[in-house]
Amino acid sequence: MERRSFMRSAGLAGVLAAGAAPAVVRAQANIRWRLASSFPKSLDTLFGGAEVFARRVGDMSGGRFQISVHAGGELMPALGVVDGVQSATVEMAHTAPYYFFGKDETFAIGCAIPFGLNSRQMTAWMLEGNGLKLMREFYAQYNIINLPGGNTGAQMGGWYRKEVKSVADLKGLKMRIGGFAGRVIERLGGVPQNLPGGEIYQALEKGTIDAAEWVGPYDDLKLGFHKVAPIYHYPGWWEGGPQLDFFINAKAWSGLTSDYKSMLEAAAAHAHVDMQAKYDARNPAALKQLVAQKTQLVPFPKPVLDAAHKASMEIYAELNGRNPNWKKVYADYARFLRDQNLWFRFTEARFDGYMQSLSL
Repeated sequence: MERRSFMRSAGLAGVLAAGAAPAVVRAQANIRWRLASSFPKSLDTLFGGAEVFARRVGDMSGGRFQISVHAGGELMPALGVVDGVQSATVEMAHTAPYYFFGKDETFAIGCAIPFGLNSRQMTAWMLEGNGLKLMREFYAQYNIINLPGGNTGAQMGGWYRKEVKSVADLKGLKMRIGGFAGRVIERLGGVPQNLPGGEIYQALEKGTIDAAEWVGPYDDLKLGFHKVAPIYHYPGWWEGGPQLDFFINAKAWSGLTSDYKSMLEAAAAHAHVDMQAKYDARNPAALKQLVAQKTQLVPFPKPVLDAAHKASMEIYAELNGRNPNWKKVYADYARFLRDQNLWFRFTEARFDGYMQSLSL
């Protein structure tokens, strides 16, 4: 079941709610699954995405399909969930695929790569382009079926003890940065660190790292980064639209009835939209609070963005020459990105720019 069926199946929730299919639900066996999250419980948007999903599955199944949700570190390390799903230690996980670029850089394309698709474009590539098909072909190597499971929207560029005024300021900078973007930071002279969310504040407070990026105002305010690093740079050029995924063990998935598969797809579609809505609704107020607490909002200088873009394109070209998985998926992704940016340039960008000029 791929891109279009993923969204069509969301209609099952309405059928069940209307009471048209209770006999079908009662015919299914009781199932108990465990879901390992890569996120701490304190983040009601990221960890909460898995809870939203699990509740919806329980509701649609009349309580017969129960999924317990476990925070990062509870069943396994936050960054160990791919191994857990692959080996069937757990039936499924909820994570940001780019955390696992060390296994294969192609994981990052399923989440976010520097100067890539924004959130709407990513959903379009997944559900109406070839994204879901290509990523499932790749994830099959790890015994994984994926379902899109949320997006944060474009992220902020992180917290810094000192302002980044030029590319030279990145040299030697120890920065917590998730996923593939660390390779770009490294090429620009920085020292990337791939830490899970629950460990970032302490590392920043102790000076183990000089800077850290996480998501955006709502989550960053909860984690308190502004208390130990006053400069809040933007935008997060490495995360224009990072998608989270539900990873499901392929054998566990194949053992489900078609009804239960449809419930999982419908619940994931709901959680996918719900996460983006929460971030868009909650980030503005959180940003106001951060500014009120003396956070300094500073855009990255254009020369820094230009250097990062150049380094990213160089890395992508190198990967095309040595990673067949990357080359196959990225070729389609890049074509889709070109067309999307052409379209958004004439509509979304112009409209948004005008509206935001009025607000400011």
